[in-house]
Amino acid sequence: MAWNQPGNGGNKDRDPWKNQGGNDQGPPDLDEALRKFFAKLGFGGNKGSGGGKSGIPAKGIGIIAVLAVIIWFIAGFYTVKEADRGVVLRFGNFHTLVESGLHWRPVFVDTVEHVDVNNIRSDSTEGFMLTQDENVVVVQLDVQYRIVDPRNYLFNVDNADQVLSRATDSALRYVVGHTTMDEVLTRGREDVRARTLDLLERTIDPYSMGLQIVDINLLPARPPEEVKEAFDDAIAAQEDEERFIREAEAYAREVEPLARGQVRRMLQEAQAYKEQIILEAQGEVARFNELLPQYKNAPQVTRERIYLDTLQDLYAKTPKVLVDVEGSNNMMYLPLDKILEKQGRKVNDLSPLRVPTDTNMNQSRNSGAGSNSSTDSGRTNTRGGGR
Repeated sequence: MAWNQPGNGGNKDRDPWKNQGGNDQGPPDLDEALRKFFAKLGFGGNKGSGGGKSGIPAKGIGIIAVLAVIIWFIAGFYTVKEADRGVVLRFGNFHTLVESGLHWRPVFVDTVEHVDVNNIRSDSTEGFMLTQDENVVVVQLDVQYRIVDPRNYLFNVDNADQVLSRATDSALRYVVGHTTMDEVLTRGREDVRARTLDLLERTIDPYSMGLQIVDINLLPARPPEEVKEAFDDAIAAQEDEERFIREAEAYAREVEPLARGQVRRMLQEAQAYKEQIILEAQGEVARFNELLPQYKNAPQVTRERIYLDTLQDLYAKTPKVLVDVEGSNNMMYLPLDKILEKQGRKVNDLSPLRVPTDTNMNQSRNSGAGSNSSTDSGRTNTRGGGR
C-alpha cells in the first residue's frame, strides 16, 4: 500500500509491513536470531524442567579457546625491514634488540618499535644571529646524522631529534657570536663550520642520545635584505683586495729570483775586482821592489825610464796624437774616422786634420836630441835619445 493511503479501513489494519488481519507481530526479534546462530555453532541451550536455560557447553568453550590461541599466535608475527632495527618492549620496559627479518612476539605482552639505523637523516637551523663585531647576519646550517644505538635514541632523552636541533642552533649561535662578520661571510666560513661541529659533538656526548653526526654544511651567510647592497659592495672590495694581493705575490715570486741572481753576480764581481786590485797592488809592489836597487845605483836614468814608460802608457790610451815637427810648431792629429766609427757613423774619404798648438819647443837637453811639448792645460816634456 502507499504511505499516504489512509489508515485502517474496515476491520483490517493496514501498515507498511503487511500486518493485516489484526495480528501485529512487529519486526523480527534480534535476540532470537542470535540465539539460532549460536545454536548452530553448538552453543544453543535447552529449556530445563524448571523453565530455565542451561549454560554454554564445554565443547564450545574449547573451540573458542583454540581459535583465540591460533589468532593470538598468528598475530604475533612481524617483520623488521633491512634498514631498521626492532626495539622490543615487554610491558613497556626495554627487553631486547632484534635484527631485520621475520620475528615473533607475544601479543599484548611485547611491543616493537622500528628504528631506521641505515639512512642518514637531516636537520637544518636558520636565523638572524649577532656576530662578535655587533653585526646581524642570516646564517643557515644543515646537519646530517644517523642513529647508531636505537635503545639510547628512544629512552635516554625525550625526542632526540628535537634535542639535536636545539643543540645545533645553540652551538651555531655561540660560534657566530665569537666570530666577526667578515669571517662569517667570506674567508672564515670553513673555520666556523669546524668549530660548530666540534662544539655540537661535545654538547650531545653527555646525553648519550644514540646519534652520530655525519657532517654539517654551513650554507653561505647573507646580510639582512635592508643592507644587502652595501654588503655586496664590501664583499666585492674584499675580493679585489685578495686579487691584488695574489697578483703582488706572483710578481714578487717572479722578481725576487732575478734580484737574488743579480745580487749574487754583483757579489762575485766585487770579489773578483777585489782580488784583481789586490793582485795588481802586489804586482806593483813587486815591480817597485825590483826597481829600487836599480834606482839606488842610477837614480837619474831610472827616473827618466819610469817617466817615459808612464807617458807611453798615457798616450796609448788617448785618441789624440801630437806630431813634433822639427823647426816648426807641433801639430795635433785627430783621428776623426775612428771617433765617428765609435759613434756608429760611416766616414768616407776623411783626411787628417792638422791643428797648430801654442806650445814652442825651445829647450834642449845636453845628453841627446829631444823635444819638449806643452799644452795650454799644462806643461809636458818629451825626451828621447840614447842613454
